[in-house]
Amino acid sequence: MLSADCAPGDHGLSAVGRISGSPGAAAASRGPVLGTSNLVIARLPRESETRGGSPIAKPNIVLITTHDLGRHLGCYGARTVRSPHLDAMAAQGVRFSQAFSTAPQCSPARAALATGRYPHSAGVMGLSHGEFGWQLPASETHLARHLHEQGYDTALIGFQHITTDERIPELGFDQWHLGGQSQVAGPLAVRWLEERARTGSNKPFYLEIAFGDTHRPWGKHPPDWNLGTERLRWLPPYPGSDEEMAEFQGEIRAVDEQVGAIVGRLDATGLRRDTWVIFTSDHGIDIPRAKGTLYDPGIEVPLIMQWPTAALPSRRVLDPLISHVDIVPTILQALGISQPSTLQGHSFWPLLSGHTSTPRKEIYAEKTYHTVYDPIRAVRTDTHKLIVHFDTYDTADVPIDAKESPAYAVIRRELTRPHRYLELFNLETDPLERDNLAGTDGMTVLSELLPRLYDWMRLTGDPLLEGRIPSPMYRRALDVLTQRIPLAEFLATLHSPEG
Repeated sequence: MLSADCAPGDHGLSAVGRISGSPGAAAASRGPVLGTSNLVIARLPRESETRGGSPIAKPNIVLITTHDLGRHLGCYGARTVRSPHLDAMAAQGVRFSQAFSTAPQCSPARAALATGRYPHSAGVMGLSHGEFGWQLPASETHLARHLHEQGYDTALIGFQHITTDERIPELGFDQWHLGGQSQVAGPLAVRWLEERARTGSNKPFYLEIAFGDTHRPWGKHPPDWNLGTERLRWLPPYPGSDEEMAEFQGEIRAVDEQVGAIVGRLDATGLRRDTWVIFTSDHGIDIPRAKGTLYDPGIEVPLIMQWPTAALPSRRVLDPLISHVDIVPTILQALGISQPSTLQGHSFWPLLSGHTSTPRKEIYAEKTYHTVYDPIRAVRTDTHKLIVHFDTYDTADVPIDAKESPAYAVIRRELTRPHRYLELFNLETDPLERDNLAGTDGMTVLSELLPRLYDWMRLTGDPLLEGRIPSPMYRRALDVLTQRIPLAEFLATLHSPEG
């Protein structure tokens, strides 16, 4: 049975990527890695090598992500969460207080983070794994591909969750090791950095590390009761909340320890000085009225950066609105790489480098599919949020895994009421987004935000403006119904590991 709550790379195994022949024909070969003594490095042809192999004076980049975290870290005010390594990174570097994902579910959020384009533009409007089948098109350019073309060595450790694993080299990665739990991905990343330092390569590298621990089911690590637990602000008291939050805190603690090991290894190998470290999560916490919704708990993310040799502000908290779709443009501008006109984010490199910058006036977020069709779009400013629902469904489509929370039984009626087409919230007076102002005294704000949301959808080519969006499963079912593909071929694909 297909599950929407599986996290790619969380199977406890790992895989080493090897490239043979053309990138499109390459496939990941699976097998244990932790017991081997050498890492297998697979390489794509480099433009810099065709010019004589001259090194490019660029920083190394380490991008670390985790699943379903929201902003549940000590440095973001979570008083019972122990995250000393990430807190130290925030204290010594830059912490963004208002960073948001573009989507409240994994694959669309990660596609936007990787491409600098909104999920509907990047072609990933639902989950990529199994029979859900949303795949990043070959026409989209991953950050790894941008950097690879500038002479970077590129490596992925953990998982990617925006296409099938066989297509990882198409994303631009020279090397990959699959296995997203921290006890697998963390040591692999440390070993990769040690090997990198040992070889003494003068080429910059891009290392992307994805941890899956904070994805349900929680309890993979011992619960963390050391500082107690704290009820999530948008939920009423519910039985089992303390035990649930202690389990979540244990997963956060495990990720934090591995982040500490990775940063420590950068220090020990002398690589940290020239390395830009970025930490974030794909979207909000996996609990009812968060993941799968466009309320703030569903799309708020941490964003922490350090780059010792750059002119980044240190020991700073930056408050402007930031979207995940801004990360790729920011990195490209910082490195002096030409930004394609197709990018839809806004670089905040001027803000980071101390120059005059124009902050965002709003961020946009979307959801089209998770387990079901649930098309919603939102615009959020510093003071207000407008959510527009385009189909009849419950107030909030709760992901299957979030229903595992004992909180679901307590607020199920609230979440399964038929929703209103428009939701408008004053975030200054109603930060928990409870008092819907649409149709009451919110007409002035509605008349301002509705055109802004429509213009964004129009300018980014949102297919929702043209009508209902079919899913890959619909297209495959239609293919077999009309015999465009043989039944045996369809069934073989249906039951394969990649779905």
